[in-house]
Amino acid sequence: MATPAQWIEGARPRTLPTAVSPVLVGTGAAIGAGTVAPGLALLALLVAVALVIGVNFANDYSDGIRGTDDDRVGPLRLVGSKVASPAAVRTAALVSFSIAGLAGLTLVSLSRQWWWIAVGVVCVAGAWFYTGGKRPYGYAGLGEVAVFVFFGPVAVLGTAVTQSGAPGAPVIAASVAVGMLTCAVLVANNLRDIAGDEVVGKRTLAVVLGATDTRRLYVALVTVPFVLSALGGLRSWPLLIALLAAPLAVVQARRVLGGADGRSLIRVLGQTGLLLLAWSALTAVGLALGSVV
Repeated sequence: MATPAQWIEGARPRTLPTAVSPVLVGTGAAIGAGTVAPGLALLALLVAVALVIGVNFANDYSDGIRGTDDDRVGPLRLVGSKVASPAAVRTAALVSFSIAGLAGLTLVSLSRQWWWIAVGVVCVAGAWFYTGGKRPYGYAGLGEVAVFVFFGPVAVLGTAVTQSGAPGAPVIAASVAVGMLTCAVLVANNLRDIAGDEVVGKRTLAVVLGATDTRRLYVALVTVPFVLSALGGLRSWPLLIALLAAPLAVVQARRVLGGADGRSLIRVLGQTGLLLLAWSALTAVGLALGSVV
């Protein structure tokens, strides 16, 4: 039976910046639009965190029962390492999704944005079928597409819309950037796992592209958000604040292009999550200040 510490590790807390970041950006945009709604922001954060934990447990379960995680470098896999039963991990995933669903329904009812219920259903389905079901799309090189959509535009704009209504161009551009940086986290993860994924037939985008092009993709994903920040700064100078996070991107890009692999990429993975969080927090400040400067 898994210990509490192992359950926490199995939830993969290093991935939580992918949940917090879009909520920060969306809330910053809402504040910039003149809305301060801390209760709605907290509900959006609960939805995002519960979904990320849910998808982590769902992936652990689905990959574990397929044997994909039997020999992996990286965070503890509960099912693959046999410290928890598949049924227990599946239950943890379903509980997490249920919490996200309840928080989401509350958020929708308070904001009166009823059509987001359908979006929420699609998000949960996307989380489950990433590695679950008979034909998981994460095994067909489509994981990055889903991560970009769900953690970028959907999460950022959903947070903003439920608080302040229709989003403007700056937050739409920011949602694209958040999606790209979140993809960079996944790309670093899949770059590390290329060899193991090839053996078990898991055709991630990294497997399809190969290590060299995957490294180039990573660099592009951590670079373009700063280009968008610079362009946004031409319209609203506070958005330039996000450029303060550029040194973090440079360091990680150099590591990846320098051939970091195996356990070295675990550090890159964690640092990319911090880059995502830093860029998002600074951009949230820039968006919030945009209407008062």
